[in-house]
Amino acid sequence: MTLGRLVRFGLVGVLNTATYYGLYLLLHRFMPYLAAHVLAFLISMTGSYFLNCAFTFRTRPTWKKFLLFPLSNATNLVVTSTGLYLLVGVWHLNQVVAPLVAAAFAVPVTFVVAKLVLVGQETVR
Repeated sequence: MTLGRLVRFGLVGVLNTATYYGLYLLLHRFMPYLAAHVLAFLISMTGSYFLNCAFTFRTRPTWKKFLLFPLSNATNLVVTSTGLYLLVGVWHLNQVVAPLVAAAFAVPVTFVVAKLVLVGQETVR
């Protein structure tokens, strides 16, 4: 069951990234790039929350979960940033490849945080 959730989480992440980028490109036509980035990020994160509730974890959305959900994005930022620093700055991996490797390591960690926020700890039987 966890593998299926992880795959669905990844699919939501791909869709979220595409949504963010499409919104960013659209909004950037009408506003400065930073404003477009923030608005696109907030809209796509909101969509990601509802998709993860419905599709990934099959849980009911609540205001509490909605307000805690950005913790998973913060976790992703910390893990990818740390990974990028280590991969490029310490181990001298190619700067084009390194973000992809860092993202691959961040997905499972981000998944665990999102799971804790959206469904809590589940007991395995």
